[in-house]
Amino acid sequence: MKYPEQVLTKNRKGKVEVRKLIDNGRFVRYEYIDPETGKLTQNKYKLLLITDDRMEEFFIVPLKDGRYLMIPTEAKGERMIWDGERAVGINEL
Repeated sequence: MKYPEQVLTKNRKGKVEVRKLIDNGRFVRYEYIDPETGKLTQNKYKLLLITDDRMEEFFIVPLKDGRYLMIPTEAKGERMIWDGERAVGINEL
């Protein structure tokens, strides 16, 4: 099969690869803060990848070298988060 030039890329070894879409949707990222101080309680974030039929959840943990580690977690479904002014459901965003 012939692919358009715009979707081709080279990996570190110089081999040509095709960038192929797995799925698309929207995302929500949130952090954890102390309700009394407003300061971060943990040095990690939660990332929710949302498509039409499913939600995948990951913890994003910063590493000392500046990179990030994504850890898949069990999907907990709908929940409320603070948007800075009010509580909103994930599906309201």
